[in-house]
Formats: sequence, structure tokens, C-alpha cells
Amino acid sequence: MELRFTEAELNFRQEVRDFLAAECPPETRAHMIAGKSPTKAMVVEWQRKLNARGWAAPEWPVEHGGPGWTPAQKYIFREELQMWPAPSPLGFNINMCGPVIIEFGTEEQKKRFLPRMRNLDDWWCQGFSEPGAGSDLAGLKTRAVLENGEWVINGQKTWTTLAQHADWIFVLARTDPAAKKQEGISFFLVDMKTPGITVRPIITIEGGHEVNEVFFDDVRVPADQLVGEVNKGWDCAKFLLGNERFGQARVGASRERIRRLKMIAKETLDGGRPLIEDPEFRRQMTEMEIELKALEMTVMRVIANETKRAGTGKPDPATSVLKIKGTEIQQGVSELLMKAAGPYAWVDGDPDAEGSNDWDVAPDWAFGLAGIYFNWRKQSIYGGSNEIQRNIMAKAFLGL
Repeated sequence: MELRFTEAELNFRQEVRDFLAAECPPETRAHMIAGKSPTKAMVVEWQRKLNARGWAAPEWPVEHGGPGWTPAQKYIFREELQMWPAPSPLGFNINMCGPVIIEFGTEEQKKRFLPRMRNLDDWWCQGFSEPGAGSDLAGLKTRAVLENGEWVINGQKTWTTLAQHADWIFVLARTDPAAKKQEGISFFLVDMKTPGITVRPIITIEGGHEVNEVFFDDVRVPADQLVGEVNKGWDCAKFLLGNERFGQARVGASRERIRRLKMIAKETLDGGRPLIEDPEFRRQMTEMEIELKALEMTVMRVIANETKRAGTGKPDPATSVLKIKGTEIQQGVSELLMKAAGPYAWVDGDPDAEGSNDWDVAPDWAFGLAGIYFNWRKQSIYGGSNEIQRNIMAKAFLGL
């Protein structure tokens, strides 16, 4: 299969590139090229520029501020952002909670929350996983009880990404403990400033603070912040997770990483010759490129099916394929980058620190690669572990 875009689509790609070149702050781009996650300030500044252009919510309907793009335009936009690279619109707002509100929310909820989500006036986080309910999300134990017209939430969430920045959190909580696991859950929108919410940092293996524990102790939530029907939150969760898994393919990001890997392999000497001339390294790099091309074709097939599935409210089970292969490719490329860096992959911290001479000899591109490698082990776990995705595929595609 040869992928071809129309002349109009190629013109659109150039329009996106011109916008990135003119508007993306150079310091943000340099920060991301170095493999670092953008800061909160970088994400907010960039998303507001996208929103001013009408591009902050590519997947949303026009009536809610979306640009009205075709599936091909959405794909091109996402790919160009990842290849530049520039921050993507905040996924918790744009790809997760926003679409749930559009699909299941009231008109009042749409008017109240969607414009602020687009402009990143409110930073959202995801309250799904619990200490005993990660991949088996339906086993969650956080409770919500209706008292005097308000929902009172008690429980704990974990691995809550960027909760330290968040203004709001969308929460799954059990509202009918007697029902079957998936049938007694509801979906709530909760202000993080509500009394009873405690955020505690979890420091990950590379020393970063990206995820958190969030505790709910008699947190009172107004009844109008329930999304959809009581005990029907699992429908919202499935819809949201389908969108999340689609975004984890990250074809453009992997293509940019492989481009950098080739450049590095040409410049890095191994045994007196460029690393790219090493047969085993070339084989591994070529395998990554082939798998990435296959993933790209699968993404395009999923995009082609979007129109057929529009209005069904059900995610395409093929997003599980995208999640598995997308995360495996990202992990594989990070491993090859660390191999290319060798011992310099461990160089991190302050280059001006007393007694540190690693920075004098380590190449700039090697900074922190070991930390990225270890941090990215999480990719095959979050959003539903890859083992769970294989179970979904076995049921959806093979009827097992």
C-alpha cells in the first residue's frame, strides 16, 4: 500500500509547518528535541496559540470549537506536531474528558467546561487507576454516595499524571456496590480545590515527578457534575480509553526519534567506525523503521473507519493494536538511543555542579537518555496494559 495525499492535503501540511515555524517558541522546541517533557508553562502558552488559530481541539465537532478537519487533516496535524516537535494539546482536556462531555454531558456542562478546556484555562487530570485496580479498572473501590443532593466521594487514585498541575479531575467512582463490576460505576467532574482532596507525589525510577497519588476524604461534589447517567460511567470510560489508546500510536514522534537516531549513528564512533556501519545495530534500526511503517498503515485504516463508526459511541477495537505497537516502537527506539550513547546516557543533572566533568566529554544529545529509557517502561502499562489490549483483541477480532 502506497500512502498518497491529495494536493489540498499537502498544502494543508505546509500550512501547519509554516505555523509551527512562525509560532512555536524555539526554547520549547529545543527542550523537546532534547527528549524532555514540556513544562506546564510551555504547554499552556502553546495550546493558547493553537486555540487562537482554532486548532486546539482537532477531534471536536465544529459546534464545540473544532476545526472541522477531515480524518487525513487530523492525522497530518498530529504528525507534524510530533515531528517538529511541539507540545500536543493537553490530552486530558482535548482527547479524554472533552470528548466524553461532548458525547454524554448536558448542554450546561458543555457550555461551562469545553471553552475553558480548549484554552487551557483549566488543566485536567485523570482519576481512574487505583492501587488495586489498574488494568482491571472495573475493580475500583472509590465510592460515591448521594447525600442531600451532593455526591460524597471517598477513596484513592494512583499514577495520576500531572495532578500537581491540575485544576480539575475526572473521576470514576462506584455508586452501586451491589451491581456487577462494570454496571455500578459513575463518572464525575471534580474541582481539585474541593476540601478533602490530597495530592502526594510519586517519584519515578529516573527521579522525575510526573505521577501522583490522589486521596478523597468526604469530598462533596455537586450533583450537576455527574456526567451521563448514574451507574453508566463505564460507557464513558470505554469511550475515553478508546480515544486515549488511539493517541498512543505517536507515529510522528517515533519518526522524529528514528531520524535523530540515524543522525547520531552516523556521528558516533564504535570501534573506530561509525555506529551506523555496525550490522547488528543497522538491523535493529531497520526493524524499527519497518514496524513503524506498518503501524502507520494501521493508523490510516483506523482513520478510514472513523466515518463508518461516527455516532456509535463505541471505540474501534483496532485502537488496541495501535496502543501495543506504538508503545513497543517508542520503547525500542529509546533503547537504541541509549545503546548509541553508551555510558554517556547516564549524564544528567547540573552541568555546572562542582566535581562534574561528564558534561565536558558527553555529547549534548546523550543528556538524560537513561532516564527517558527507564521512564518509558511505563508506556506498555498505562492506558490499559498491553496484556489487557491483547485480551481485547482476542475477543473483538477472534471471538475468543
